[in-house]
Amino acid sequence: MAHLDSDVKEECLREDLKFYFMNPCEKYRARHQIPWKLGLQILKIVMVTTQLVRFGLSNQMVVAFKEENTVAFKHLFLKGYSGTDEDDYSCSVYTQEDAYESIFFAINQYHHLKNISLGTLSYGENEDNRTGLKVCKQHYKKGAMFPSNDTLNIDSDIEVDCVHLDLSKDPQDWKNLSFFRLEFYRLLEVEISFRLKGIDLQTIHSRELPDCYVFQNTITFDNKAHSGKIKIYFDSDAKIEECKDLNISGSIQKNTQYVLVFDAFVIVICLASLILCTRSIVLALRLRKRFLNFFLEKYKRRVCNTDQWEFINGWYVLVIISDLMTIIGSILKMEIKAKNLTNYDLCSILLGTSTLFVWVGVIRYLGYFQAYNVLILTMQASLPKVLRFCACAGMIYLGYTFCGWIVLGPYHDKFEDLNTVAECLFSLVNGDDMFATFAEIQQKSVLVWLFSRLYLYSFISLFIYMILSLFIALITDSYDTIKKYQQNGFPETDLQEFLKECSSKEKYQKESSGFLSCVCCLRR
Repeated sequence: MAHLDSDVKEECLREDLKFYFMNPCEKYRARHQIPWKLGLQILKIVMVTTQLVRFGLSNQMVVAFKEENTVAFKHLFLKGYSGTDEDDYSCSVYTQEDAYESIFFAINQYHHLKNISLGTLSYGENEDNRTGLKVCKQHYKKGAMFPSNDTLNIDSDIEVDCVHLDLSKDPQDWKNLSFFRLEFYRLLEVEISFRLKGIDLQTIHSRELPDCYVFQNTITFDNKAHSGKIKIYFDSDAKIEECKDLNISGSIQKNTQYVLVFDAFVIVICLASLILCTRSIVLALRLRKRFLNFFLEKYKRRVCNTDQWEFINGWYVLVIISDLMTIIGSILKMEIKAKNLTNYDLCSILLGTSTLFVWVGVIRYLGYFQAYNVLILTMQASLPKVLRFCACAGMIYLGYTFCGWIVLGPYHDKFEDLNTVAECLFSLVNGDDMFATFAEIQQKSVLVWLFSRLYLYSFISLFIYMILSLFIALITDSYDTIKKYQQNGFPETDLQEFLKECSSKEKYQKESSGFLSCVCCLRR
């Protein structure tokens, strides 16, 4: 009787295992189980993508409004602005007269803003709840300089003086303040900061509620180099705030309600998907425990780790992460739509990443067909070798990055900082912009010019002809191995042999698990 119960228990376990590793179509033919998760994933792809596109179009208007206002501010407050930034700064001046005129031009334009601006702008309050301009200057504490005698006497301590310019005064009166008598040989920086408020009315055309903005603008006259050139920087930090009193008639409110209902439906779909996938993982862990106990009891040995990991479906984990991000992102989107929150960036990251995971998850269902399964198997097989290879190649890459930054930085724009150097070298690996990188090196130093040739030729030769070729060879080798196993059969693991015993007439083979487990789980 005990032996009979053991056989029944073993057969039941084998059937449960076999059913667990079936695809949705096989499960439906075996037990007529409706593939709810498959249907939900298809519906979720449509819903999440539609939601992302709608949010992207709305976010695009926000970005356009910020960028266009920044351009308008530069034309309004920067004297002689050409419409194109000179470098990382907007424009520059070379004489004391031009410096004074640029400073007072910005002040005068601010004072007459309502009469000259085409936008929906008004004055905003600064940090101290005062309306107006705040002008600060940084300069060395004291000093004297006589270049003709090579004489310098200066106190390197930096003083910061600030003045608040009220709108009630005439801008002409401000010119007479002693604050604006600048000693340029001591001057380091002049900073003009002010806040403006605006309303984005273009959203009304898209049947959305308008956003209210606060622009924190800063004009910086940088004289730290004391090279005879003062660089003028303009920075505008736009923040969206909740509008205090919106009274808009028409169909906008009704359209907003429809969008909120749609977002709520997306949350419900993702919540159902989350529950079903979590339930599948819990059932899989219970099934794994049953299998481990049975295997240890019958064969007196433990199942290898790779077979144990076969019960943890990575696609379900990916779907759960995607569902959580979609739910949180949809809640943020609803709050933004209702104008209770203004964090577009966080919402964009959550919705964008979740949509990426949803579409990547489609590969799982294509993997059920052998013709489409090659990509997944090749990626899984080559990933460990590729990561180890990249770790070694990364050391060489970092070495070239630091070397190029310290040697070529003073002579080449693309090597000025570490981030730019890394991006430049990555472009060279892909064969982009090679001639410009060679040609733009300044020939002020023959030694550095010769070093740059040796540096660039060695990097390109090493990474394109050797490292990149080896990288491709690793993936190609994994692909060839997969094709060979598909033709001759994959090595069988303990789990597969156990399932194969179910019936001599039935053939069960799980290709992906067979290849990934062949190293540690072959029967000996």
